[in-house]
Amino acid sequence: MKIPLSSFAKRLFILVSLFFGFSITPLAPAFADLRVCNQIGKPISIAFGYRTAQGWQSEGWWVAAPDSCVTVFQGDLDARFYYLFAADDISGGTWDGSVFMCTRDETFTIFGVEDCLARGYERTGFFEIDTESQTDWTLQLTEPDTDRP
Repeated sequence: MKIPLSSFAKRLFILVSLFFGFSITPLAPAFADLRVCNQIGKPISIAFGYRTAQGWQSEGWWVAAPDSCVTVFQGDLDARFYYLFAADDISGGTWDGSVFMCTRDETFTIFGVEDCLARGYERTGFFEIDTESQTDWTLQLTEPDTDRP
């Protein structure tokens, strides 16, 4: 079957337009984040700390439901190390460490890590996350290994 030239040209134009339209359209930017996933059967509360150009900053609270993830930092991770504290909201267990930052019971953004108590905050031990200089990172919080001696 012969296709008239005008119809063939229109189809060719549409195909070429679709091909080049899809192939040269810039891709949407990739989003990189720091996510924390709750792998236990109870909700956990999460506080996050990091260094900014102005100094240390801590923020909280994110609540991760059982078997879900929350984003605690949106955007490319431009530092290698970040800091986290998490607490089991039911039984009170914690994921903590020896890097002390300021927190409080209510939602917070706190600048600085010095004199937490004198400034009316709690002094809380955070653990270090080594992102290995990746631009995004996901951390899995799991139940402690009770089989260890």
